[in-house]
Amino acid sequence: MSNSLIRLLSLALLALAVAAPFLGLYPIFVMKLLCFALFACAFNLLLGFTGLLSFGHAAFFGGAAYVTGWFIRAQGWTPELGMLAGVVIAAVLGLLFGLVAIRRQGIYFAMITLALAQMVFFICLQAPFTGGEDGLQGVPRGALFGLIPLNEPLNMYYVVLVIFLACYLGIMRIVTSPFGQVLKMIRENEPRAISLGYEVDRYKLVAFVLSAALSGLAGSLKTVVMGFATLTDVHWSMSGEVILMTLLGGVGTFLGPVLGAGLVIALQNMLADKVGAWVTVIIGAIFVVCVLAFRKGLVGELQAWLDRRRSRQTTAAAPAARDQAV
Repeated sequence: MSNSLIRLLSLALLALAVAAPFLGLYPIFVMKLLCFALFACAFNLLLGFTGLLSFGHAAFFGGAAYVTGWFIRAQGWTPELGMLAGVVIAAVLGLLFGLVAIRRQGIYFAMITLALAQMVFFICLQAPFTGGEDGLQGVPRGALFGLIPLNEPLNMYYVVLVIFLACYLGIMRIVTSPFGQVLKMIRENEPRAISLGYEVDRYKLVAFVLSAALSGLAGSLKTVVMGFATLTDVHWSMSGEVILMTLLGGVGTFLGPVLGAGLVIALQNMLADKVGAWVTVIIGAIFVVCVLAFRKGLVGELQAWLDRRRSRQTTAAAPAARDQAV
């Protein structure tokens, strides 16, 4: 029952996303939401299914955003090549970060990733090609493969949606594959995985690089959509934001990070003009309430409730089945 309901909810959200441009929803807002949903799903691949908490994912998101913006604006690259360059740089950063941090666990792993991400932040602040505090502005969208003009809002929207869906399904395939099952085993009981002969560090490093590359794709896509890359994209607060999205929706679930990203981005969009900087305080308060009341996140708690309900129904049906047998 729980899987059926979650699948039905996913299909409803998909139908809403496909029809969004015709329902009066602001396309830029929905595209931004999809970019951050992809970022949260990429982070969840590392935290939810591998058990590694990174405080440095803003380095991959923002670093790729800057690389894509610079290649498209300054070098005249097409959007697909610019995004590819951003993904490659994010994957290389992920490999370097992973080689340094992957042998550490818990808070030590998190602090190493944070320190490395701060190095990337200061590079973006000081490097001449990043625009410093002004960032990269006026990044053109261009035409995808020289055929699809992305300046047309509808074209841009469906390109973003297709990329998001492809990555979402790709993450599902990774997690449900034998490789993904090993990642789950590492998350649940790393010593047992080692005793069974798995090279745990290698699996964790591959998961880290995959998560970094997908985060980079989200950042690159965001630059093409919004037309700029700023220091906010690579700041440590961006790492905290993606953690918040993932925890709110539900760590270790497929749909949870998407709903978490939608909730955070929607609140930021609705409250920014009304309460200003207090939007951060409000989102923080919501996060505290959810952690205290919904420790598994929105989707996680929904799945747990459905599982408990199904268990009670099975227990109640067992005596009746025995009586009929008698």
